[in-house]
Amino acid sequence: MTRRLSWSVPESPPPKRPYRDTVIVYAVLAIVIVLVAWATGGGVGKALEIAAAFFVIAVAWSSYQWRIRLRRAAARQRDERSAADERQELL
Repeated sequence: MTRRLSWSVPESPPPKRPYRDTVIVYAVLAIVIVLVAWATGGGVGKALEIAAAFFVIAVAWSSYQWRIRLRRAAARQRDERSAADERQELL
């Protein structure tokens, strides 16, 4: 018997508010970018620009990924309901 290792992360249910949570995480990381620049004596203005660009790009990408994942989950639920309805009709 051949055993295979599972390298993928198990599918977990999405959080209650995935978009809000994503925005909060990336906002905190953007603030960290600015704080590191300020603490090290770097250009805060340039850090603000970089942090803003990081925030916008990261939130846009994550929102796109969440939309895909939530649509797949909804489709999976519809398929499961359809299969259950078909089994019910057979009985």
